[in-house]
Amino acid sequence: MPNVVELKVGLHCEECIRKILKAIKKIEDIETYNVDTQLNKVIVTGNVTTEEVIRVLQKNGKSASTWEEAQLNC
Repeated sequence: MPNVVELKVGLHCEECIRKILKAIKKIEDIETYNVDTQLNKVIVTGNVTTEEVIRVLQKNGKSASTWEEAQLNC
């Protein structure tokens, strides 16, 4: 069964979104991905871990936290 990774990521502009999508597409074993610009939320489904997706985003200069952590900090 695929994992669902939900992350809070700063999505400031179209360039940010483009960079995030490009990075996510390179992750092996993903099935689907979605970017919700209203919520600053990235959702990745597949044979991936939360840590793996965060690491890929951080390599591209984006800070990311789990959606649960982001909700607790509000």
